[in-house]
Amino acid sequence: MTQLFTNDVILSWLQYYAKNTDIDLEKVKIIDITRKNKNVIPTVESHRAVLVFTEAGNEDIFYKMWQVGLGHCDVYYNEGSNPTGEIKKDKLEDMINRGINASAGMLIVNEKARNTYKIGMDNTSFLRGSIRYVGSEIRSVILNKMHVSRQDDICIISGESIAIEAAIIAIEGTIVAVEYKKEDRKTMEENIEHFGLHNIEVVDCVNEETMKDLPVPSTVFLVASASMEQELDYLTRLNPNINVVVYTLDFSVAGTISKIFEKYSILDTEIIQIAVSKLNNKNSFVQEPAPWIISGKANRK
Repeated sequence: MTQLFTNDVILSWLQYYAKNTDIDLEKVKIIDITRKNKNVIPTVESHRAVLVFTEAGNEDIFYKMWQVGLGHCDVYYNEGSNPTGEIKKDKLEDMINRGINASAGMLIVNEKARNTYKIGMDNTSFLRGSIRYVGSEIRSVILNKMHVSRQDDICIISGESIAIEAAIIAIEGTIVAVEYKKEDRKTMEENIEHFGLHNIEVVDCVNEETMKDLPVPSTVFLVASASMEQELDYLTRLNPNINVVVYTLDFSVAGTISKIFEKYSILDTEIIQIAVSKLNNKNSFVQEPAPWIISGKANRK
């Protein structure tokens, strides 16, 4: 596929907006969503000015951004595919019934943008579906143990909300979300659509066939299950230096995990337990499930 937006084209659009707006282009984030794995919604949420390059036919781009609370943003654009002519400016909330009718660059200004991503999204942010999500406080600790960065490729097994947050953080990487249950895959896909994410690949199991065309993960997060050893065996062979983070509510699993890790040459094992209690409307504390989080790094030869 021919690249629509070459360096010369991008520079011409930057010059167009430099001449026609008072936006400080030094602070503009550029994103080409005609390329794979580019997430426009999280980018607009976390940057004051974003120059978005998109192709014709994107029918619901503004509606999706409005759905997640970005209706207040200002959109600068023109008619046609070239950076010439009259520049227009509208509130995003006034553009939800229109799509993109030409391949072009538009400048989206979000005065309420957050400069940094806040780890630990509230569970009310997710579409519920068939999934019972881990608490936001526990999810924050899990993401901390995963050390997610912008370019990471990560495999997440049965960790739906973890996959969503990891995809928002790893904006230049790929998240492989493994969902064994059909109803959970459906909820996962609905959340991907809801958050406007394009860097998550959903598969139904871990094996050579499902992973063959996907990036090799640098980290795996998995919920302990009967298939855990099979998953660790395959993934530590796929990447002999993979980082591993395991979640379990089962004390017996937590107690035997060191031997399992040893079997697959996963070293530097760390085991922590997280306890969270919340004050309810009766002024008494209710303790949430207290999982063990086990982490280590493979050194398999």
